[in-house]
Order: sequence, then C-alpha cells, then structure tokens
Amino acid sequence: MKRKYWMLPATAAFATLAFSSAQAAAPPIKIGVIAEASSVSGASIPKAAQLAADEINAKGGVLGRKIEIVTYDDHNSATDAVRAFQRAAREDKVSFVIASYISEVVLALEPWSARLHMPMITPGAASDEISHNIYKDYNHMKYVFHGYLPSTFIADSVCDGAKDLLVQGHHVKTAVVMSEDAAWTLPLDNEYLKCLPRVGIKVLDHIRLSPDTTDFTPIFNKIEGEKPDVIITGISHVGVQPTVQWAAQHVPIPMFGVSSQATTSTFWKDTNGATNGVVFQTVAAPGVAVTPKTNPFTDNYTKKFGATPSYAGYTSYDDVYMIADAIKKAGGTNPDKLVTAMEATNYVGTIGRYVFNGKSSPFTHTFKVGKGYVTGLMVQWQDGKQVTIWPPDVAQGKMTFPSFVKLPQ
Repeated sequence: MKRKYWMLPATAAFATLAFSSAQAAAPPIKIGVIAEASSVSGASIPKAAQLAADEINAKGGVLGRKIEIVTYDDHNSATDAVRAFQRAAREDKVSFVIASYISEVVLALEPWSARLHMPMITPGAASDEISHNIYKDYNHMKYVFHGYLPSTFIADSVCDGAKDLLVQGHHVKTAVVMSEDAAWTLPLDNEYLKCLPRVGIKVLDHIRLSPDTTDFTPIFNKIEGEKPDVIITGISHVGVQPTVQWAAQHVPIPMFGVSSQATTSTFWKDTNGATNGVVFQTVAAPGVAVTPKTNPFTDNYTKKFGATPSYAGYTSYDDVYMIADAIKKAGGTNPDKLVTAMEATNYVGTIGRYVFNGKSSPFTHTFKVGKGYVTGLMVQWQDGKQVTIWPPDVAQGKMTFPSFVKLPQ
C-alpha cells in the first residue's frame, strides 16, 4: 500500500511534466508587425501589439502555443516595408502581418499579401483604396483587412462633430479645407467637400500642401485673407509644424478635423504646448470608456511605456486579439482558413465592436461603423490634456479655445 501511495503522484507528476514540456516545445505563432517605429503615430503599433501578446501568453497562448511578435521598422518607406514583408513571410515564417499607419505603405504591401497568401491587417492606414482594391479583386486580395476607418468615414465623423460643435454651438458658416497631399487625404477631402455643405458650412477654399512643407506662414496668410470661420484639417505627417506656427502666429481661426499626431500624449511636449485648443478626430481617448476594455488598456499601456497610445496603438492591440481568436477558430494558421475566420469576427475591442464588411461591399474587409459598432470622437487639447468634447454621451468637457482664436457668436 505504501508503494502504491508513492507511485501514483509520481506518475501524475510525470504526465504533468510531459504535457508542460510538449507545450514548451511547441513553436510559437509569429505575428509580424511592420511599423514606423520612430514616428509619433507609428511608435505605438509594435508596443501595443506586444502588450496584447504578453497578456494572451500569460493566459496560456493560442492552441497551446505562445504568440511571438516580430517587429520591423519600415522607416516611413514603402520600399523598406515591402522588403520587411517579404522577409517576414519567406524567412521569419510569420502567420499574420500587422502593417503600418501610412496608406502609401499599405497600398504597396497589398499585392504582396495577395501574391504570398499572407494575411495582413492595417491598424491605421485610412485610404478608401485599400478596401476598394479588395472589393475589385476579392479572390486575390482577400488576405488584406482594413483595420481602421476609411477616409470617407473619417470625414463624415468630422462633419457630424462640426455640425453639433461648430454650426449649432457657434454659428460657424464657412471653412477652408487644409490637407496634406497624400493617398489618404484624397477621399478625405472629396468627402469634406460634400459633407461640410450638408451640415451648413460653405467651403471657401481647398488647400493641399506638400508633406515636405516646413514654413506654413504663406498658407496661413492666404487662409486669413479668405476669413473663414474654421480650418478643417487633414494632417498626419506634417502635424507638428503647422500646429506650432498656428499658435506662434496667433492665427485667429480654429483648427478642427484630423491631426493624427495629436492623438498621442507626447504631442503636447512635441509642440511645446502649441497644440492647446486643437480639435482632432479619433476612435479612442484617455479616460473615455468607449468599451469596458478601453481604459484598462490605456492605463496599462501608459504605465508600461510612459505615454498614452496613438489611435493606431488601440487598433494594433485589438488586432492581436482578433488574430488570436481567428487562429483558434481556424484550428491553426492556414492562411485561407484564417481569412474565413477573420471574416467571421465579432469582437468587442478598445474602440468598439469589430464586424467586417463582406465582399459585396465596396468597403470589403473594413469594419462596420455606426451605433453598436465603431464610432468617432472629437477630442481637444486643453491645458496639457486630451479632453473628449463629442459626442455628448462621452464628453468630458466643453470646447474652448486660446484667446487669440475668434469664433462667431
């Protein structure tokens, strides 16, 4: 009896050890992350992805395997991004790629995703053409997922916010649209020119500026001469310089629209406080419980990295969870099965509920927007803090501007 008593625990211990060893021996599931590691908007992408992977791995991983994030810095270059994508697929044997917030980069990667049958999702690129390309050639392009709001939908969100905050709140009647010349702003501006008049704002001028612009004085002088009530923006890569000069020159016209770099908490320091009063569109913001997952992620990210994530950080974090869920549903990493599983996504992340449009939609593989899915926020920099001012149900405060800004009363 004594011998039996000691044999049973030893057998159980051996079985446990064997299971643990088998689990440890299972190769990790690799997710490639191609991003602009040194840019204000792109730096959050790999950090947030790693945070999600760490959380998933702490709970046992996926199908008994750990998730490994393999990062690549594309240096804001489509050419470097393509090289990284090829390496990720052919050499590093990743199973999925999270790629970039720059539309030109993602558009360059789309054909490679199709050619190599490598599933890919962008956490921040906005150009409508990303999803339109999937719609036009679904059988080849089905491996691409557009994991952020398309430019047209972003413009509509800005217009909805402008209607409530500017037209109804301050009797704003006229605007100049000022956007950088980039792939993502082509559909953005086209929609601005349609939706602004619909909400009661006449567009006096439409300025597209080079992303290499360093002196915005002539542009602001031209805009001031036209005397619009508001400047509607579409800026990302050039966000710091126009913001600094807007404040330094006391341009008396509010900036309201898209400023991607303004979504990060470092932007106050980057502009030395010049961003005070700038209003920008985003999908999540500090202290706003868009879903029950928003604030815990924001807090954990800030604690670990010392700054709040950019908009693409929120989506990159969610992407890893959605990919992990798709791998579970697919029972592995077969690319075609992963596509099918991703298409069945119904996941509540940090910015809302992700449900992807099907192949019959011109916005194929873009997530649905609107109540119950993903919606936009308008946030304003106020005295060093990002304050959500719209929509009313999540607003943390009211819109206010520096004394040099004049609004209609």
